[in-house]
Amino acid sequence: MDLSTLTYLFVGVSFALYIGIAVWSQVGSTKEFYIAGGGVHPVVNGMATAADWMSAASFISMAGIIAFIGYDASVYLMGWTGGYVLLALLLAPYLRKFGKFTVPDFIGDRYYSDLARIVAVICLICISFTYVAGQMRGVGIVFSRFLEVDIDLGVMIGMAIVFMYAVLGGMKGITYTQVAQYCVLIFAYTVPAVFISILITGNPIPQLGLGAELADGSNISVLDKLDGVLTDLGFAAFTEGNKSTVDIFAITMALMVGTAGLPHVIVRFFTVPKVSDARKSAGWALVFIAILYTTAPAVGAFARLNFINEVNEKTYAETPNWFKNWENIGLVAWQDKNKDGKIQYRAGAPFEGTPSYTDNRSGNGQRIVVNEPSTSPNEVYVDRDIMVLANPEIAKLPDWVIALVAAGAMAAALSTAAGLLLVISSSISHDLLKKTFMPDISDRQELRAARIAAALAIIVAGYLGINPPGFVAQVVALAFGLAAASLFPAILMGIFSKRMNKEGAVAGMLSGLAFTLAYIGYFKFYAPGMNTAEHWLFGISPEGIGMIGMVVNFAVAILISKYTAKPPVHVEELVETIRLPSGAGAAQDH
Repeated sequence: MDLSTLTYLFVGVSFALYIGIAVWSQVGSTKEFYIAGGGVHPVVNGMATAADWMSAASFISMAGIIAFIGYDASVYLMGWTGGYVLLALLLAPYLRKFGKFTVPDFIGDRYYSDLARIVAVICLICISFTYVAGQMRGVGIVFSRFLEVDIDLGVMIGMAIVFMYAVLGGMKGITYTQVAQYCVLIFAYTVPAVFISILITGNPIPQLGLGAELADGSNISVLDKLDGVLTDLGFAAFTEGNKSTVDIFAITMALMVGTAGLPHVIVRFFTVPKVSDARKSAGWALVFIAILYTTAPAVGAFARLNFINEVNEKTYAETPNWFKNWENIGLVAWQDKNKDGKIQYRAGAPFEGTPSYTDNRSGNGQRIVVNEPSTSPNEVYVDRDIMVLANPEIAKLPDWVIALVAAGAMAAALSTAAGLLLVISSSISHDLLKKTFMPDISDRQELRAARIAAALAIIVAGYLGINPPGFVAQVVALAFGLAAASLFPAILMGIFSKRMNKEGAVAGMLSGLAFTLAYIGYFKFYAPGMNTAEHWLFGISPEGIGMIGMVVNFAVAILISKYTAKPPVHVEELVETIRLPSGAGAAQDH
């Protein structure tokens, strides 16, 4: 069976499984739609949370970033995993005890204010749409390469699949679909990593293979070999970082706090039966996530080493088929700047911008790129997001492994996209309509509104997937910054500060969100040429500015609350109650 047939088979079977679960778990009430009925087992919830959170950025893009920037990419590993510790200790059990459907629901009730609820909805929508753009882009990339369709068409196919199980099954359908997706994605990620580790080092455990010696008898370790090859070609060593300490600290903090403030992750802890189960769920999720996150550095290092061996100083005719396949969909390009007929892979951009091709091919056979050449000796453009997907092909693994990776990448992107779309639809139907503007609508009308909102959110997400503002993981990192600057402080102070009032919370969220959005917008869209360390505030990049946004949020909120009225007595008593994580009875009714 050829690769194309195998890919259609693997992806088709996994899609049939997801849709089958959605039909089986079709919901008939808002409680099932928003929180899966509130009876999900903590191990199941931990697995679903892992799939919900390990998105296309984790599966497709993280190892690609590690492959290309090495040590500096450790911020993603530290930030994203550390965030789960914060979530488990500071937020999850308390929010579960409060017992609401959504994050804006908590903020609206805790701060006794519809305005606070609306501001929280605005923050949630900004975060979720920024995040979901990266997921839909990942779906498009996988479809275009492995099913040989245009990236835009791939995004639209992904939209149709998510529509099926998000709109039909709500949180109940998404929960059990995500359990299936976790099994698919973790198997798809680890199997090729094991194969490649055996081929390169003889060690079947990738985590150990990263520090092992090469299996070629040279007695050189993988990392020493990679460092040597990269420095010879003009790159920085894989194990050395270029980022400043302050930027690494800021990005790590923004990712950690952002993880703890992500609404689609928080809402998963509303689905378990008891407060103690929320903490257990966070622990299980961390275990399931660690399997992939400890594998990613090895995948990145192996991919970079194999890529250089397969491409550098080869003629186009000598390059393997995967190089030509990715070139055909525009994610790899070669511009023969010195006209020697060989591909030189060096440090620096090969030309200005992303590749723009003519309809013709050169005498060597490659697609002709018309971009203005750079002064760098590098002649190769490669999109970082392809490294995990191309890795099995680069390592010459069997076709069924390549097809498996395609199904896994699809599972990762779709699982997170569904979770994000659900929190968007919940915030619109529940927080805006039911709790604010149309309190008299029936349960059935609210459920219909949630489904319509989910459908509209999928359309917007698809547009953003077709027109993304950056690499998948970079877009996702910006969403974490927005979450860190807006929702996290309001939630944390809502739990631990009896003095924080509605005026302080609203002002804090708006100021943190506005500051972070303005900073990101300036450097990413308005003046991208200024996006360098010498122009950044305190030397902090847009990916890490969420930490400063968080500080702004805290400072403004505390200052405003100090000069405005204290919260009502019943709210202070409520805060006292939810701060007791155990032995305080069942959660409130929804």
